[in-house]
Amino acid sequence: MRKLFFAAAAAALALAPVVAEAQSPIIIKFSHVVANDTPKGKGALKFKELAEKYTDGKVKVEVYPNSSLYKDKEEIEALQLGSVQMLAPSTAKFAPLGVKEFEALDLPWLFKDDDSYAAAMKGPLGKYLFDKLQAKGIKGLAYWDNGFHMVSANKPLIKPADFQGLKFRISGSKIADQYFRNVGSIPQIMAFSEVYQALQTGVVDGCENTPSNYLTQKFYEVQKDITVSNHAHLQYAVIVNSKFWDGLPADIRGQLEKAMSEATDYTNSIARKENEDALAEIKKSGKTTLHSLTDADRKAWQEAMRPTYTWAKGRVGQEVLDLVAKELDVKMN
Repeated sequence: MRKLFFAAAAAALALAPVVAEAQSPIIIKFSHVVANDTPKGKGALKFKELAEKYTDGKVKVEVYPNSSLYKDKEEIEALQLGSVQMLAPSTAKFAPLGVKEFEALDLPWLFKDDDSYAAAMKGPLGKYLFDKLQAKGIKGLAYWDNGFHMVSANKPLIKPADFQGLKFRISGSKIADQYFRNVGSIPQIMAFSEVYQALQTGVVDGCENTPSNYLTQKFYEVQKDITVSNHAHLQYAVIVNSKFWDGLPADIRGQLEKAMSEATDYTNSIARKENEDALAEIKKSGKTTLHSLTDADRKAWQEAMRPTYTWAKGRVGQEVLDLVAKELDVKMN
């Protein structure tokens, strides 16, 4: 906390970029919690490249991966204070701000595939969710895809009963908390940067994440079994401090919007292949056993997790659930 408040004292200049000397580039600190060689990490670096190119060096983007600037528990507060200008958190991170509607995206078995996710985020649902951030001093710029979750432990997870009594790390989503409880496990909120050690030492028994994150964070090295379940989706929202963004010259803002649009297309286009390649690399390592679900197994998981949909009404509200149901053609009850 002290680090955030000290940093905030220096943030006023960053929040008023238009008064900077002409020769001094506008600095955008872009912080995120994953490695550079993940889809999000590569997307951040692509945005840096394009932003500096399109603004002819008038903007300099400093990318801070792997929680090197702030832990994921601190980063949104840092954004609001102006200590960092841009983030790409998982959408579950907005609930502590009072914007719980984003957690509707964490419902299990919601998206049929990557294309259905992309279409929903480009449509009324994506706009509706970003509008909810405005009152918090945050502007949403883009949604980045990171694919579907696998789940792991030091035992095979094939039937819902296999989860009974196991402790699973979650990022903070109450929806994820609920569907893990529905299969009899014990969810525990934990910072992303702490997961590897927690798995290694047995503080938690397992976790869920995408193949690219399992590979780059080496989770597969400390989990004997991984189920390629695709039971839930991981998406990020690229966000910026509203005061900083609104204070940018209009031409600079337009160039950055172009850079973000192209970086988003790039990130989302590589996410699927990055996860396929990561899964192949994990299999090749021989350090863990990969499991697939049969149709019957998948149906059993869906039935076990189905009560989450009814429970979600009291958490995220009927309005967003109605929009999700319409956009994705899914039943909420």
